[in-house]
Amino acid sequence: MLKRQTVWLLTMLSLVVVLSVYYVTAPKDMNDNIAFTSQEDATKQKESNKDQADVAVEEMETADGKVTSSTSSDDMFTALRMQIEDERSRLRDQLNAIVASANATAQQKSEAMDKIEKLQALAEKEATLETLIKSKGGYEDVLVRAEDDQVRVTIKAKEHSKKSANEVIHMVKSEIPEANDVAVEFQPAG
Repeated sequence: MLKRQTVWLLTMLSLVVVLSVYYVTAPKDMNDNIAFTSQEDATKQKESNKDQADVAVEEMETADGKVTSSTSSDDMFTALRMQIEDERSRLRDQLNAIVASANATAQQKSEAMDKIEKLQALAEKEATLETLIKSKGGYEDVLVRAEDDQVRVTIKAKEHSKKSANEVIHMVKSEIPEANDVAVEFQPAG
């Protein structure tokens, strides 16, 4: 029993060290908080994401001097994924610090471990949903963001309809039954 606890503790400590090094060496512009406090803020964030997709343009100069542009919504999806992962890494670090703390009570440590497990399960559900939605719908890219009882799905697709949005909502509800608020947003594929 003692050997298993020692291995577990060493594993957690090494995870904390690796994540701390990552956090220290990560670019500072990725450390933005993306949590929403109200539905109004969520609407503003959705509009901001849409504006970012419209504004995120790469300009390329051709040999004859003309400037062409193409949207980089792939970059936006990647940036959002990195923001989400960074935020969750920081939360995991805080929870791991509680677990490793000598001052924390057994109940606090247990609650922290439960939260760590919930974070991991949520990340797995998001990845599963992204793969499922992408394969069933034939979409170019899918981003699923779940927080509490809210799930936001952003889909990069050439075509979309209310029927496809309803299918996505049903997939989300089957994978995450506690989701009360499911928002599906389509972005044009390049």
